[in-house]
Amino acid sequence: MIVMKFGGTSVESAAAIERVAGIVRSREAKRPVVVVSAMGKTTNKLLAIANAAIQGERADYIRQLHDLRDFHSREARMVAPLDRRAELDRTLDDHFQELTELVKGLAVLGELTPRSIDAISSYGERLSSYIVTLAFRHFGMRAVHLDSRQVIVTDRRHTQAAPNFPETYARLNATVPLLAKDSVVVMGGFIGSTLDGVTTTLGRGGSDFTASIVGAGIDAEAIEIWTDVDGMLTADPTIVPGGHRVKTISFAEAAELAYFGAKVLHPATVVPAIEKNIPVLILNSRRPEVDGTRITAESVPCDNVVKSIACKRKIALVNIHSTRMLMAHGFLHRIFEVFDRYETPVDMVSTSEVSVSLTIDNTRNIDAILADLRQFAEASLERDGAIVCLVGENIRYTPGVARRVFNSLDGINIRMISQGASLLNISFVVAEADLVRSVAALHEEFFAALDPAVFDRNEAVHA
Repeated sequence: MIVMKFGGTSVESAAAIERVAGIVRSREAKRPVVVVSAMGKTTNKLLAIANAAIQGERADYIRQLHDLRDFHSREARMVAPLDRRAELDRTLDDHFQELTELVKGLAVLGELTPRSIDAISSYGERLSSYIVTLAFRHFGMRAVHLDSRQVIVTDRRHTQAAPNFPETYARLNATVPLLAKDSVVVMGGFIGSTLDGVTTTLGRGGSDFTASIVGAGIDAEAIEIWTDVDGMLTADPTIVPGGHRVKTISFAEAAELAYFGAKVLHPATVVPAIEKNIPVLILNSRRPEVDGTRITAESVPCDNVVKSIACKRKIALVNIHSTRMLMAHGFLHRIFEVFDRYETPVDMVSTSEVSVSLTIDNTRNIDAILADLRQFAEASLERDGAIVCLVGENIRYTPGVARRVFNSLDGINIRMISQGASLLNISFVVAEADLVRSVAALHEEFFAALDPAVFDRNEAVHA
């Protein structure tokens, strides 16, 4: 068995779903389990409906509900078998009637709780997975729909639920292989439920995580993540066009890149795959002939020092200084206790005896955090920063990498520097205004020559 995950852009329309059906049909012999995201921007639309409801904008949320139903009905009718049209209409009616009642309840309460967010945002994947199942049947495949909430069991931390892996794996193993014997199994990503059946979600981008969980639960041969790019690239194409495709990369390198902003992969995706040593492939649903990127447990020999450059925008830099803490223990403990209290993750850290600099990407509680820090230290905030992260297994073995990095950034002010504990990356913070220039300079420095076993040169830009 293999797991094939298709993102929102891969199932955004009837034409896109037809493309997906062709890709899945070509792998039917491998007994695929298909995980799909919501169609297009459906999750954003659902949350916009919820926000209109709590603000009392009844005409607006009713109009948006009608538009969303019309969209799903229009696209679904183009790929549903004729003898299933009545069933399709009934299912859409049932889902949107439930959704409308839920939204009306929000309008009465005037409050959007995490549990309500999960309940509403789950409809995107519930609808798309059902529609894709009908489409597969229309295009000649035996297909069965499996509600992910029956097999993905989580804790009660709504909007960011953590899987109960033992229970989830047990349910997956008991359910999916039997269904996959003679049918393509179709599931919605991103959604799960608590032990007592309350709907939860795994967080934005969680469909990749779902695919990895399912793959680990059924001991899949491979996990394929189908998206709208050719795989992992040497740089973010929205920042520096013309990056080269990375043919193969290690789990450790992929995890570093995902955490530091590579949007091709959800950061948590690789965890279940690593534990079960299942290769993950990043592929393009619009160009299925391209081999994509293969992510494996083993490190991949490469002549290049760096495999890829990741970026993370909208970073805030917190600087903490206290001469009173010279030679005193407990300074770091007190600092991180503050961030823990406000549930604010820290990305990078750089320390000296009396100073600590760190980066965060969530500034919702920053005023309270700074107030607490200032009880025992000086604390200041710098906004509009960006993290640039160079990742590669060879960084740990190659002298002079830092010299090449900083020489190429001549004239660009670097606010903070950190080398990861894994020794797989060198990261630093620059002003967001300097991000494009920084990445372009680094890309030219480290990817002028390419190891053909690891990279596929983008000849369209680099002749």
